[in-house]
Amino acid sequence: MPENSEYRPLADRMRPLRLADFSGQEHLIAEGKPLRVAIETGQLHSMVFWGAPGTGKTTLARIISASCQAQFLTLSAVLSGVKEIREAIGKAQQYRNVYDKDTVLFVDEAHRFNKSQQDAFLPHVENGVITFIGATTENPSFELNNALLSRVRVYVLKPLSAGAIKTVVEKGLRDGDKGLGSKNLTITGAALESLAETADGDARRALNLLEIAADLTDTNQIEETLVREVISGSGYRRFDKRGDAFYDQISALHKSVRGSSPDAALYWFARMIDGGCDPLYIARRVARMASEDIGNADPRGLRLALDAWETQERLGTPEGELAIAQAIVFLACAPKSNAVYKAYNAVMEDVKSSSSAEVPLRLRNAPTRLMQESGYGKAYRYAHDEPGGYAANESYFPDDIPAKQYYYPSDRGLEIKIAEKLARLRESDRKAQKTGKVNTEKDEKQHA
Repeated sequence: MPENSEYRPLADRMRPLRLADFSGQEHLIAEGKPLRVAIETGQLHSMVFWGAPGTGKTTLARIISASCQAQFLTLSAVLSGVKEIREAIGKAQQYRNVYDKDTVLFVDEAHRFNKSQQDAFLPHVENGVITFIGATTENPSFELNNALLSRVRVYVLKPLSAGAIKTVVEKGLRDGDKGLGSKNLTITGAALESLAETADGDARRALNLLEIAADLTDTNQIEETLVREVISGSGYRRFDKRGDAFYDQISALHKSVRGSSPDAALYWFARMIDGGCDPLYIARRVARMASEDIGNADPRGLRLALDAWETQERLGTPEGELAIAQAIVFLACAPKSNAVYKAYNAVMEDVKSSSSAEVPLRLRNAPTRLMQESGYGKAYRYAHDEPGGYAANESYFPDDIPAKQYYYPSDRGLEIKIAEKLARLRESDRKAQKTGKVNTEKDEKQHA
């Protein structure tokens, strides 16, 4: 292509200039919605658009600026620093002084600015020199500082529906000025379906694929076979190894296991693997699920999860992933209990909120004569020498802390048997207490 070519990608040429031509985001720009009202009435306010790529963040910012007849300046957080921020603020101030008009400062990838760089916008947002519009694919709650968040309104943009993507593609084919209308192309229904599915909610990606297909076709119709050749090897799903999609999908996987849905659990596992997630990370989380949600209802779950983890480490991808899938299905089908998880949290809360109680002398080892003479291990009841292998009514808590039940087995799986055994042991404690069998240092001192 010649150096002086003014070629612009189809996706850029087809960028809507009016709200009426914008596709998707009906929850924000439908009649009567606050953002639409603000645009139509020219009431500018600072905002952040949070959404996946290709959902219209930049386009909406341009439409807002044009509707309010404001100067439109852009910064990319990837390429800019405090120097560029100051230069943009200077231009905005000059524009206000000369024309008495507003400036929209659009900041793409706003989450990539560090906290101090974000602070540089604050006074100028506050005094109205700029209307700040940020775009981010990351959760603003985590990536933007509180001072900036308190001065903007966050709008969540959703991935475009398949219907909206089809509308965008059809416009690209029909438009004769900016689109491909001059080529008189048509697209089959099956090809359109494939494009919409592969775009995965991203209008920019849909138009890019359409343009490639239009360049490659040797007829006036784009067929499904051609579309599949174009998208072959380039398919992707929304996934970010450190972003919201990552944590949303592992959350969905965990909740599917907890909810005893092996099919949904496998689906989310496959989505994460397809998105490039490290299988060892999933293996680690599966081991957590085994303890948190299955626990003693089926202790085999933890062993199987650890075996899957080891298999992945030894075999790698893709062989090891099958073992992880096996563990996921087992855990999803296993009886569920969070009794240990709840007991652990409860006891941790008590330990953190109380003083450091001493270990009773009878529970301490006495490896030296001095320790024996100091009473270490004295009056300890060796459980194996007691009837039934259980020292009834023995206390293993610190003497100045009353015994407390933390673990309440569920009525599922192996914990049914565990609950029955613990009930029998508590009954033995009650009988021993009635007969006066006690054994704590406190009681021994009182009897001395």
